[in-house]
Amino acid sequence: MTDAEARTRVDLAAVYRLIALNGWDDLIFTHVTARIPGEADHLLINPFGALFEHITASSLVKVDLAGNIIGQAHHGISQGGFVLHQTLHRARPDVHCILHTHTEAGIAVSAQADGLLPISQHALYPLGSIAYHDYCGLIMSDAERANLVREAATAHHLVLRNHGLVTLGASPADAYLLMCDFERACRAQVLAQAGGTTLTFIETAVAQELWRADPCTGRAFAADLIWPELLRKAERIDQSFRD
Repeated sequence: MTDAEARTRVDLAAVYRLIALNGWDDLIFTHVTARIPGEADHLLINPFGALFEHITASSLVKVDLAGNIIGQAHHGISQGGFVLHQTLHRARPDVHCILHTHTEAGIAVSAQADGLLPISQHALYPLGSIAYHDYCGLIMSDAERANLVREAATAHHLVLRNHGLVTLGASPADAYLLMCDFERACRAQVLAQAGGTTLTFIETAVAQELWRADPCTGRAFAADLIWPELLRKAERIDQSFRD
């Protein structure tokens, strides 16, 4: 194993643990995949059947873009769940980590015709790089996959209608931090709507200032400062993710 793969395994395992800590997990469903640096056609994914709070660096399964397991693995992967990641990784060589969630707030916003609204500061970052994909069932057909590729295009935030949220990041750290803003924006929107009063919207010109300042590279704001602190937090809680 290369040093780059070892580092990616640790970061990805930490992302799984943090997702569980935040309550963003959905039993054994949803996935986070990371491309191995220097091995563009090889990905890491969770072993299907393990809770996110049990994921470790060594338990992550190495697969190729067809979903074939590389090397030895004690557990298989969810081929059905892998299709979304496979499709996007193939189409987006600029993306190195894809994170998918089924949170209540994310599903609630995904079911709204207007999608994510510019009603919070946290919403502005996702709104500068967002795409939507309509729900077509559990199994993705070839036609749906083609639509997904066209819709996602260069976006780093994806709303799967009636389903959940996806972030496409430059690394596991970036994908996780992009989701932090995405999820918080959705929670704020649902809470604001529950208040039953008229909402105020951020002016388009103000929002566009932030979008123009962000090159939409898949990097999260201040990731290099925040991620080491999150790693330390994960270690304080349970450092077994490094195993």
